[in-house]
Amino acid sequence: MRTSLGRALPAAFAAALAAVAATALPATAGAPAGPAAREVREIREMRTVPAAPAADWPTYIVTVDRSLDPAAVAERVEGVHPLHIYRDTLNGFAARLDPDQLESLASMPDVESIEEDATASADG
Repeated sequence: MRTSLGRALPAAFAAALAAVAATALPATAGAPAGPAAREVREIREMRTVPAAPAADWPTYIVTVDRSLDPAAVAERVEGVHPLHIYRDTLNGFAARLDPDQLESLASMPDVESIEEDATASADG
């Protein structure tokens, strides 16, 4: 009996996801305990390929203290190259970040939040 590709792929994806969940990284002792750090740990645990090339890293929106220049905060973490700097509605930047960069930013007291970039819509 032949299995259609449409049925095989969801099962294979579910199996791969279960394998990744079984090997998720535990929270490390001594890691920063702020809300941004907890979000980063949760995001990191959901990642399936931690060593992906830079082009495959997800884009995050990093919000920093209003009194600081977001570009200067980004420069403090090696390899962070902002795709966009925000200074009006929020004070921060968007950048593709690997898990180590996420942890570095989350441990900074100047960083208020880190959220994975996503599409938002409003239904009127």
